Amino acid sequence: MPRHSVPLTTLREEVCEANRGLARHGLATLTWGNVSGITPDRECIAIKPSGVPYDRLTPADIVLVGRDGRVIDGSLRPSSDTPTHVLLYQAFTSIGGITHTHSPYATMFAQARREIPCLGTTHADHFHGPVPVTRQLTAAEVEAGYEDATGRAIVERLAGQDPIAMPAVLVAGHAPFCWGRNVAASLENAVALEAVAFMAFGTVVLAEPAGPTLLESHILCKHHARKHGPAAYYGQDPG
Repeated sequence: MPRHSVPLTTLREEVCEANRGLARHGLATLTWGNVSGITPDRECIAIKPSGVPYDRLTPADIVLVGRDGRVIDGSLRPSSDTPTHVLLYQAFTSIGGITHTHSPYATMFAQARREIPCLGTTHADHFHGPVPVTRQLTAAEVEAGYEDATGRAIVERLAGQDPIAMPAVLVAGHAPFCWGRNVAASLENAVALEAVAFMAFGTVVLAEPAGPTLLESHILCKHHARKHGPAAYYGQDPG
């Protein structure tokens, strides 16, 4: 068992609850999705075991892996997406949780290889601009290490962007990955992503044949800043 057993117990509970939340929020069909979290020292990742139904998942089932993706503690195999999670934690040091889903509307945009445009303030409240799409992986990348290549494509696509301001990406032909400062925030961003994808899909359909109008940049920036900026005033003061 790794060091810091109490924090790891708490992290396992948080990751288990977030994974169960995928089903509760309608973000996962069958076992199509996984959530992970990382310890503050970034030495240990807790992640869903592969293929275990959400309603049967317990904190003890959550697998602990090290920074290299090797199992530290747990009797089950970790998610097949573990290498992607590991790489994202290495690249984005400000994030503490990752949620991967195949939620229908966000996945439709990923399969269409289309970014989710920022068409309204609901989108701007959570994502500072259009949600981007990765390039398609090459046959050589898939052969050499599919999940690693997926992570590298995400990092490549987010180059120059703050992963907290843009806490999601669509993997071309695959599905979305979301993240946040902690486990719960990553799940919240996945919920928000599916909602704005649904709204964008409907707006695009309603706006035919001319096409939708993008939200004006000054309104986009205002809505995002009032919730996430240094002078944010949405919600209540903590404490």
